[in-house]
Amino acid sequence: MKIINKKARFRYELLERVEAGVVLTGAEVKSVKAGRMSLAEAYVKIQDGEVWLINATISAYQFADTRDYDPTRTRKLLLHDREILALGQKMEVKHLVLVPTAAYTRGNRVKLEITLARPKKLWEKRESLKRRDIMRDVEKSLKQRR
Repeated sequence: MKIINKKARFRYELLERVEAGVVLTGAEVKSVKAGRMSLAEAYVKIQDGEVWLINATISAYQFADTRDYDPTRTRKLLLHDREILALGQKMEVKHLVLVPTAAYTRGNRVKLEITLARPKKLWEKRESLKRRDIMRDVEKSLKQRR
């Protein structure tokens, strides 16, 4: 199962991708494998040499005890120290942000693809919408000719 953050491509110019493990409970792993995760409003933050996934929503697993479950709790990401240091330096020097772009399973583990990204300006977002509309019209006219 692969969960993709579609808003990230619209809001950011994606530059460099890194794969990270995610610390989850057993019920959360089952929910992610069932596709019940949203990365739309999530972001990644580096604090005290550790990387955290903030505001990602993992719905409660229906067969688990959900009395004290918080679907948007902060989750730790697993990266090597040298990767964390390199990401932190790039973020400071180039004024970039870390954005979660995809979550997927590899074997029995849940992995998160995080990306160094540059936020787009409003005019860049408008330009990408315009380009997408033009491409859709071109494909539609080509399809009608066949």
